[in-house]
Amino acid sequence: MSTLCRSTATEATEPGPGGRGFSSALCGGGGRVAGLDGLRTVAVVLVIVYHVLPDPLPGGSVGVDVFFTISGFVITRLLVAEYARTGRIGLWSFYRRRWLRLMPALLVMCAVTAVLAVAFAVPMFREVWMAVALAAGSAVNLVRAGEPGAYSGLTAPFGHTWSLGVEEQFYLAWPLLLLVLLRRGRARVVLCWVAVLCVLPVIWRTVLWDPAAAHRIYNGPDTRADQLLVGALLALVLARLRADDPRLAVLRRWAGRLCWPALALLALIVWQIPITGPSGWNPLWYTAGFLAAAVLSACVVAALELCPRSWPSRLLSLAVPAWVGRNLSYGMYLWHYPLIRLLSDFGVRGGRLLFAGLTVTLLAALASYALIERPLLRRGRVRARRPEPAVVAAA
Repeated sequence: MSTLCRSTATEATEPGPGGRGFSSALCGGGGRVAGLDGLRTVAVVLVIVYHVLPDPLPGGSVGVDVFFTISGFVITRLLVAEYARTGRIGLWSFYRRRWLRLMPALLVMCAVTAVLAVAFAVPMFREVWMAVALAAGSAVNLVRAGEPGAYSGLTAPFGHTWSLGVEEQFYLAWPLLLLVLLRRGRARVVLCWVAVLCVLPVIWRTVLWDPAAAHRIYNGPDTRADQLLVGALLALVLARLRADDPRLAVLRRWAGRLCWPALALLALIVWQIPITGPSGWNPLWYTAGFLAAAVLSACVVAALELCPRSWPSRLLSLAVPAWVGRNLSYGMYLWHYPLIRLLSDFGVRGGRLLFAGLTVTLLAALASYALIERPLLRRGRVRARRPEPAVVAAA
């Protein structure tokens, strides 16, 4: 970190005592990492393949776990950078940006699926209206968490939006909690508290564990919070360490060493470990396994952030996967499930279903990006340049 950056960071963090220990966020916070975008592409493709052909990749749903850790990392990095810069977190602005990024595309997907329900009398669309309401209200995961047996048709064809519900519920609570921690304690205290929070869901899952509680554990925002919090903890650690801090050099070295083993273990999970369904209700995975997947994902994220010249970073930073992950991964996740279910109800099967599903999913994601997401993001950036009349400074 340059001398200029260090002095600017020190000045900018004066308004809030908790921000004094996170001055590195001023230099790194908010910048895109191409390798992370490429990792998003890998994760969403894994989930799509798993939903089409679950037998070859029984643990393909671990792509969602990777998404959670990336989201916790990116969101916390932005929040800490804002706090280090201003001594505040603009909560209203944050919630507005999240809403514009996530909800319009989701609502359009729900509306188009409802139109398809009227046009095609196929099994998938029998309870579409209730599913639309639950998906639009980010409540699919809450309904699924309360179903001990097989999932009802209440959430179809939007069962995949359970993960969006977990993320959006995290986005509601985490900025408030982080703001309290930043204003009440210094950097080391904040890091200790977040580390404790990462462990609490494991204890809670152990208390809850029973095969009948598998859906409760898998879908609950409290029981999956550690996967987002591990990413948040990594963001806080990187914001804490200056460029000239020898601990950062140690972290960079170990991140580079552990990246390949972490990727190999994640690949082994995808290939060999069933996660969903009665055959995957393993007590070890449903208690400590989620945290293990988050830690492995965090090792990869740290390497992509700190070691841009490493081979994993170079591969994931290639133009196509990086562009897809940056612009289309959210749309691909939104659209793949209803479109693949529709194709399946029309009799498309096996490899043909995978090819056709990926094709129509990409087309739908491109349309969503060009017509909905990109225009709204541009509008949000223009408004963000204008000074806001008020910023929330305390919880």
